[in-house]
Amino acid sequence: MHSLKNVWERNWVAYLFLSPWLIGLLCLSIIPMGASLYLSFTRYDMFSSPEWIGLANYTEMFKDTKYLDSVKVTLSYVLFSVPLQLMFALAVALLLNRGLRGVKMYRAVYYIPSLFGGSVAIALLWRQLFGGEGIINKVLETFGIQGTNWISSPDTALSTLIILSVWQFGSPMIIFLAGLKQIPVELYEAAKIDGAGKIRQFFSVTLPLLTPIILFNLVMQIIHAFQAFTPAYIVSGGTGGPLDSTLFYTLYLYQKAFTHFEMGYAAAMAWILLITVAFITALIFITSKKWVHYQE
Repeated sequence: MHSLKNVWERNWVAYLFLSPWLIGLLCLSIIPMGASLYLSFTRYDMFSSPEWIGLANYTEMFKDTKYLDSVKVTLSYVLFSVPLQLMFALAVALLLNRGLRGVKMYRAVYYIPSLFGGSVAIALLWRQLFGGEGIINKVLETFGIQGTNWISSPDTALSTLIILSVWQFGSPMIIFLAGLKQIPVELYEAAKIDGAGKIRQFFSVTLPLLTPIILFNLVMQIIHAFQAFTPAYIVSGGTGGPLDSTLFYTLYLYQKAFTHFEMGYAAAMAWILLITVAFITALIFITSKKWVHYQE
């Protein structure tokens, strides 16, 4: 106790300045997380007191076919959108790294979709673009191709959301570009002297030295993809249709919480999502020891 008192006396000014952040952490993060964890073991509809039911919410998920569909849709979205987005971002970063004229303008233009891509306005625009009478079908008609209502077909609805995600490549692109700027030119010169062409230089110099950046972008984009909500909600009108083809995990969680008022079940879903993302992130970091190379 005496040592704690001494620490407080020496650092009370620092704690005073940190108090707004500490209060926010306690009131806006720790306490709500604890409350949601408790609610995940209850039956709660917001109109009556929570009723303790133990693990019933968690066991019910394995019997809920709609929940399992939402898991399948979300995993498909993550598995396709994240790699495609990162590959596209890296390709554009490589082009911008070639010293093109007006590179600052291009960099700003390519970054803009990352700022607005998750907004309601862009989701509404996307629904119009891929509608039956949208611009996409108008362009296809000029080539003699008969289009379809992309967002109304179970076979293509999810693909339109994946394209929207790939379109938001600006943020990882900027980070890739910063990483490319840090690669020493001497390494490329040495590789060129050894007879390595552009492709060999990419796989032997660029890609290995970019692996720490790839790791960062991969983790961040996976977390972001699992949390995707607005595009699916707007494009499907909040239903996750057609035929649950755009029923993201977060959208079904929203339906359970604010449409059916099953707050306990929704809280359990939220904790499963947290555990899943944490597990995948930990797995990536564990395996990164084998494929991430840090420059010494």
